[in-house]
Amino acid sequence: MEGTMDLNQLALFVAVAEGASFSTAAKKLGMPKSSVSRGISSLESALGVQLIHRTTRRVALSTAGQALYERVSPMLASLRKSVGELPELEDEPSGELRLTAVVDWGTTVLAEIITRFVARYPAVKVDLHLDNRVVDLVAEGFDAALRLSSNTLKDSSLRARRLGPFSLRLYGSPAYLARRGTPRHPRELTSHTWVSFRSAKPFSLVGPGETMRVPQSGSIRCDDMFFMRETLRLGAGIGFLPSMLAEPEVAEGRLVPVLPKWSMPGGSVWFVSTAERHMPRKVAAFRDFLLETLKQRPFPP
Repeated sequence: MEGTMDLNQLALFVAVAEGASFSTAAKKLGMPKSSVSRGISSLESALGVQLIHRTTRRVALSTAGQALYERVSPMLASLRKSVGELPELEDEPSGELRLTAVVDWGTTVLAEIITRFVARYPAVKVDLHLDNRVVDLVAEGFDAALRLSSNTLKDSSLRARRLGPFSLRLYGSPAYLARRGTPRHPRELTSHTWVSFRSAKPFSLVGPGETMRVPQSGSIRCDDMFFMRETLRLGAGIGFLPSMLAEPEVAEGRLVPVLPKWSMPGGSVWFVSTAERHMPRKVAAFRDFLLETLKQRPFPP
C-alpha cells in the first residue's frame, strides 16, 4: 500500500459497489457525490490498485475491486449487526444491571421491587450486591446504588435522585418494657439501656412542639440494623430502627414503639448512578420503576 488507508473509505466502497453508482451511494450515505468519488480515489491510492472502472454511463468493479468487495462486505455487515444489537441500542432495556444497596433497605424493600422489575423487563438481568459500606461505583463496576444519607452527594462524578425520606423511631420489646417501664418523655430515656449503632452520637428527638438532646448509653453497639432489631426483640434494651424495618415486628407484637410521637430525623433514600452523558436504558428504567413503585407505596413515616 502506498499510504495509510482510512477504514471509513471501505464503507464508501461497499456502498458504491452495491449501488453500482456514485449517486446512489451518495444518497444512501447522505453525503455529496463528490465526497464519495474523492473517498474512492483515496482508497485506490492507498491500496495502489484500481477498484472501480468509471464510464459516463456506468460503474463496474475491477477484478481487484470484486475481490475486495467479497472480503469486506460480510465483515462490515457483521460489524453493523453487532453494533445494532448492543443492549443499550435496543428499544427495550436489556443487559446486566449491577446494583448495590445497604443490607437492611435492600432486603426489606428491594426484594419485591426487583422481582417485579425483571418481570416487566425480562431482558434485564439484575446482579444485586448488599453491602453497608459506600462502594466506588466506577472502580467496582456498578451501574447504580441505593444509599441512605442525610445529605446530598458532593461527588461530581455521580448523579443522585432522591427517592423519599426515611425516619428513625424508638422501639423495645414488650418484655424489656414490662421489666424497665415504658418512657413517657425523652427525659426518662437516660435511665434505660440502649442498643446503639456504632456511629451513634447524642441525638435530637423531635416531638410535639419541642426538640430534646438525648445521649445513648448501653452495653451493645453494632453496625447492622438487622442485628440491632434482633437484640431489641430479645429484650436487650431500647434503640432506633428505620420504620420500614420495625413495622413488621410491631404488627406481630414482637416490638413496641417507644415515644411514638417523637422521632429522630433520618434523612433520605437516594438513587445514585455515574454521571454519564447518556444514562443506559436499563439504569433509567430501574430508576423510573423505583419512583413509580414508591409513589404508589411510599416509605412508612
